[in-house]
Amino acid sequence: MNKAVLIPDSFKGTLSSKEICSIIEKSINYHFPECSVFSIPVADGGEGSVDCFLEALGGEKIYETVKGPYFEDMQSYFGLINGGETAVIEMASCAGLPLVEDRRDPSKTTTYGVGQLILSAAKKGCKKIIVGLGGSSTNDGGCGAAAATGVKFFNKEGNEFIPVGGTLKDIAKIDLSNRSEAISNIEIITMCDIDNPMYGKNGAAYIFGPQKGAEQEMIEELDNGLIKLCEVIKSDLNKDLKDVPGGGAAGGMGAGMVAFFDSRLQMGIETVLDTVNFDDVISDADMIFTGEGKLDSQSLRGKVVIGVARRAGKKNIPVTVIAGGTDDIQEAFEVGVTSVFTINRLPQDFQISRFKSKENMESTIDNILRLIKSVNKK
Repeated sequence: MNKAVLIPDSFKGTLSSKEICSIIEKSINYHFPECSVFSIPVADGGEGSVDCFLEALGGEKIYETVKGPYFEDMQSYFGLINGGETAVIEMASCAGLPLVEDRRDPSKTTTYGVGQLILSAAKKGCKKIIVGLGGSSTNDGGCGAAAATGVKFFNKEGNEFIPVGGTLKDIAKIDLSNRSEAISNIEIITMCDIDNPMYGKNGAAYIFGPQKGAEQEMIEELDNGLIKLCEVIKSDLNKDLKDVPGGGAAGGMGAGMVAFFDSRLQMGIETVLDTVNFDDVISDADMIFTGEGKLDSQSLRGKVVIGVARRAGKKNIPVTVIAGGTDDIQEAFEVGVTSVFTINRLPQDFQISRFKSKENMESTIDNILRLIKSVNKK
């Protein structure tokens, strides 16, 4: 084995993608000391996404003072990669759920800081901005982010205001004419790994509102607010976002990115693979190692393992999957996965095995590489 590419998803609650890459690389260096290893840590757009891109490609982390979930000043950041031509922003860095601690209330939180980061990145001359959605505390449909870049919202009395989840219902008019010229002609891609619509029983408020602190009455109010926002976007901006897959991501931020920033919603793994020039990276690889905490039917909807396997399959490069557990994986083999290994060696409850994840991962990759080495000898 002369070249290996490592691109695992994290094992939620146990091992980060970066930690998994480190474990696998260490074992490869031991068994195949001449092997070149290319590591690509992966995050889904939520917390840690900027660091993963910087780890894979190098670059610079830029710190900015922006507004947090409750309009308080806080320090946030974005990453500059590709020689400063591309910026990576994770909305969780200034609108994330951990930031509100015990003050969860999606009727009052804002994405304003996200818009400030977008504007700051644009003013640095970026040609492309990648915005990762995930882990948000908000339900404002991206209106806060839009307001930060100059988009104006008015109520029926003609008064300008910055909408939050609880006041989306008051929007009567949206005016994009004062949106900053700095973000014009910039390609903006939004990493979005869910397909929920903007509103309705499968929308932002009903599906994700409870984890942000919303109870039934508030959920209904938030949903009605998103309906109103969608109606005004259609009438004023001529964009019908009612059924756009992913529109409900991050409290309707998915729809807001399309409406206010002309962004394209794209699966996170596809964004990562395009950004790191994955097709070129793997062109001379002998093996690709990927994986996730559980490989199941959800994985087949476009998550890391399947995204990687589809690209690798086109080049006939073998893909070894290392997972915490598996279920219903036959289709994975049909799209490019070569083999699947699970790290848990004994039938133990997750609350026990999770504390052995590092040890189990080390043992599993060691066994895999011993097998590859024995086959190579023959």
